[in-house]
Parts: sequence; C-alpha cells; structure tokens
Amino acid sequence: MTNELSLPRFEIRPLTNEEGGGYLIEFPDFPGCIADGETPEEAISEGRDAFLSYQRTLEELGRSGRASESYSGQWRQRVPKSLHASLARRAMQEGVSLNTFVATLLAEGLGRRSVTDVEPPRKTA
Repeated sequence: MTNELSLPRFEIRPLTNEEGGGYLIEFPDFPGCIADGETPEEAISEGRDAFLSYQRTLEELGRSGRASESYSGQWRQRVPKSLHASLARRAMQEGVSLNTFVATLLAEGLGRRSVTDVEPPRKTA
C-alpha cells in the first residue's frame, strides 16, 4: 500500500501493559495528534490517518496547529496548597528558591526516565 502523505517528525514508543500494550505514535509539533497500533508499522499507519484528520480539522478551523518552536522557559502550574507548602519548606531547608528547587526536582526526574524504563509489551502465545 503506497501512501503519498509524508509525515512530519514523530516519535514512537512501546506502551506498557497497563497502557494496553502495542505502540504509541506522537507528533510533537502538532499537540494532541497521536495514534496507536499493535506494531510500530500499524502505529505509523494509524498515525498517518490521525495526522490527515488533524490537518483537515485545522483547515476547517482556519488554524495552523503547529506547536511553537520557541519556549520561554516559564509556565504556571497549579498545585494543592499542601504540596506548595511542602515544596516551599524543602526549598528553604536546601537554601534555594522555590523555583530552583522545583526545577531541580523536574530535571532529576527527567534524568531518571529513559526509553529503557518503558516495559516492552509481552508477547502472548
């Protein structure tokens, strides 16, 4: 089967058993455009259909949909008051600002995650 639609940059990852198994395809430059399939090839095929539908919807709405390539390094995050208080206390104990403390926690968390952390789907006979 030949598909004339070339796809933009995408990422594929295996889904854990808790997520239902198979593979997920995401288009980072097009927020919310995702699909899945039992195999990487099926995920790409489903992703092609999802991307085409995504593009058609954007055209109907008169929008581009492409994610911004520039990031300011800043966003707002709402958290429960108790978590805010705990984070603020820990930052004070560490002698750093709340922003520095939270940025460090996020960076450490991202550093621990890797593609190998995702459990590949189990094959059933």
